[in-house]
Amino acid sequence: MNFLAHLHLADNSQTSLAANIAGDFAKGSIEHFPKHLQQGIWLHRQIDQLTDSHEITKELLTLFPKTLTRAAPIIIDLSFDHMLAKYWDEYHHQSLEEFAIKAYDAIDECKDLPEQLVSIAPKIRQEDWLVAYQTRKGLNQTLASVAKRVSKPEIFNGAQECVKKLDTEIEIAFRTFYPQLMAYSRLWTRNTPPEYL
Repeated sequence: MNFLAHLHLADNSQTSLAANIAGDFAKGSIEHFPKHLQQGIWLHRQIDQLTDSHEITKELLTLFPKTLTRAAPIIIDLSFDHMLAKYWDEYHHQSLEEFAIKAYDAIDECKDLPEQLVSIAPKIRQEDWLVAYQTRKGLNQTLASVAKRVSKPEIFNGAQECVKKLDTEIEIAFRTFYPQLMAYSRLWTRNTPPEYL
């Protein structure tokens, strides 16, 4: 799952939006982070762990060509965000545009976020990353942008064409897996280790 899904799952579980998105940038022991970020980072890690280990995700990975083996997990995360944005009205009562503003405000208002998140937060809002996920063009732009940020951009060669080809399989995987993840996120929230509350 990428930014949009983590923010949606935070909202779904009534935990901090900013803290959950901080999980993408939080390295090392959770105890090193301020108390108001700890539950969100912990939840973020539970979500990532289940996503990476789930049979649905593993099966989807086998459909990618060997040339995309290293990039495939990232491509799936971004594609799932695209599916969530595309069918947003089925998963949330607010419009995606309204939710995006709520998320951007939450990030801007939260203190002590990881430095890397603070540095890109203005760009996230200005380029409206969350709403951009709704379209194929937005997904392709995100894939291209992520490729530029990795040490070996060539691992993403052919990613856009592959995602288009696997569109149906990705949608089926997302629609099957995501409701489970929503349920798990609420369960994990109720069972957060006391030291992270």
